[in-house]
Amino acid sequence: MKVSVLQEQLARGLGIISRAVDPRNNLPVLTNVLLSTEDSRIKLAATNLQMSITTYIGAKVDKEGAVTLPAKTLTELVNNLSPERVDLSLDVATQSVHVRCGTTTSNIKGIAASEFPPIPEGGEPDIVISGRVLKEMINQTVFATAKEDNRPILTGLYVQFDNDVMTVAAADGFRLAVRTARIDQRFPSPRDYVIPARAMSEVARIIVDEDKDVAISLPGERDMVLFYIENTVVSSQLLEGKFPDFGAIIPKSYNTSVTMYTNDLLRVCKRAEIFARDNNNSARIKVTPPDGPGEPGTLLVTGKSSERGDSEGLIDAGVEGNSLEVAFNVRYLIEVLNVISEERVVLESIGPAAAGVLRPEGRDDFIHIVMPMSTGR
Repeated sequence: MKVSVLQEQLARGLGIISRAVDPRNNLPVLTNVLLSTEDSRIKLAATNLQMSITTYIGAKVDKEGAVTLPAKTLTELVNNLSPERVDLSLDVATQSVHVRCGTTTSNIKGIAASEFPPIPEGGEPDIVISGRVLKEMINQTVFATAKEDNRPILTGLYVQFDNDVMTVAAADGFRLAVRTARIDQRFPSPRDYVIPARAMSEVARIIVDEDKDVAISLPGERDMVLFYIENTVVSSQLLEGKFPDFGAIIPKSYNTSVTMYTNDLLRVCKRAEIFARDNNNSARIKVTPPDGPGEPGTLLVTGKSSERGDSEGLIDAGVEGNSLEVAFNVRYLIEVLNVISEERVVLESIGPAAAGVLRPEGRDDFIHIVMPMSTGR
């Protein structure tokens, strides 16, 4: 193999695939990335056997070939080269690559490409969706997935296709995020999958040009889903098991509805969280209806620490229905408010012992449900 490529493109390509490398893997070849020539391009690929990422960059190919190189070593070296042409030449006998960039030369020892596991790349796309919509759907749900493996199914995103509606949902036992969107394809019978959150986060990260569409190949004989993002392919195994039926926990009615500016609520929650950290992130929410017609209601957020003090933040709000006092994990509120771009947000609840529902004003395609915390905590 003998190729030339721009440092900027090589660095960008390695940055795209690097998250699929597991540096702690006991199999040395899986801590490497694959470099192989394909027409006038270089294919870069990495895998941890559950997820793989492949991307293509333009190159001048003088001699075909392939090799795997240590991901960390190669990435660190390329990131520290000057922004000019990089020449790579493979010594097949030693499986080492000579790297030249300007006056800098380096040699990296690799492993034969034949030892690298096969990377899925093919398949007819079943769905084409706006990159902007898909990225938003992932970002508005993925943070609510479980971080622990106690219930592995909750570490993934639930993805359903039913007729012309795509639903993405995440839950960790204490909260639920659900986002829906219309798609051009129609599915006469529902199809659902649970895709690891890590893979879906990578899909969202790789979507840079949100105006470009993303194609998706749904699982067939193999329990694997593939996302085609411009010159990059992300493939992921599915999680086994049944995702909880979350439809039953979405409240159908409310006794209290509070409308306020998103940034106002985010600011008071962030201040309360500074003190609530010492109390399992528990913050008290007190909703007070207006005293009379034409007057605003209020929402008070309080975070307390027995050792460090407390913070109270009062904001004006449009309040309909009953007064309310409830405790929520304020970190959960902050995380969902960070992904709502609308100017105003609505908080709804049946009562202090019931879940709170947070959603952007005027939208019914995104809801976030947070279970209340014990006021004695």
